[in-house]
Amino acid sequence: MTAVEFSAFLVLATAMSFTPGPNTTMAAAMGANWGLKPAMRFVWGVPIGWGALLLLCASGVGALVMAVPALKGAIKAVGIVYLVWLAYKLSRSGQLAETKNGHLLGFWQAVGLQFVNVKAWLLALAIVAGWIVGFQDALARLAIVLPVMLFFAFASNFLYASVGALLRSWLAQGQRLLWFNRAMALILVLTAIWMIKA
Repeated sequence: MTAVEFSAFLVLATAMSFTPGPNTTMAAAMGANWGLKPAMRFVWGVPIGWGALLLLCASGVGALVMAVPALKGAIKAVGIVYLVWLAYKLSRSGQLAETKNGHLLGFWQAVGLQFVNVKAWLLALAIVAGWIVGFQDALARLAIVLPVMLFFAFASNFLYASVGALLRSWLAQGQRLLWFNRAMALILVLTAIWMIKA
């Protein structure tokens, strides 16, 4: 992989990883509602799930999903329903959770979210098509791309969860947490609307 190709890959990875989406929105909400330590279960699950999704796409499953409209539609439908359900649950929460084990989503839910997250699918398919498939050194490219993307998936969600956790004491005053959660829920709903059109 040339330096120019790698630079283009890093630009795409940065833009897609750090812009708001289902993962980062949930990481921020979990950090704000439960604190950083409980949110870390979700934060660690995202790169594991996303890495598995990238490997599936690189193995040809991504091409199959794109080639079978019913399969693509099913993934979108499940993703949309799941995001709307998460948004509903989040929009009703106005009190900080204090339980040690309290969390909206855990490790395995974060892993599973990747497989119904259209943004995750689009990124994985774009990376596979642009930087891996069709090149003679495809496995070597995958060996470069995968750890970089795992790092980006972890770093972006850790950053959002940390910001959420830092806001906890400020959000605890009045109805700030309720409105914060509703703003996060709105992002999830807007993402679901975007998924309908994608």
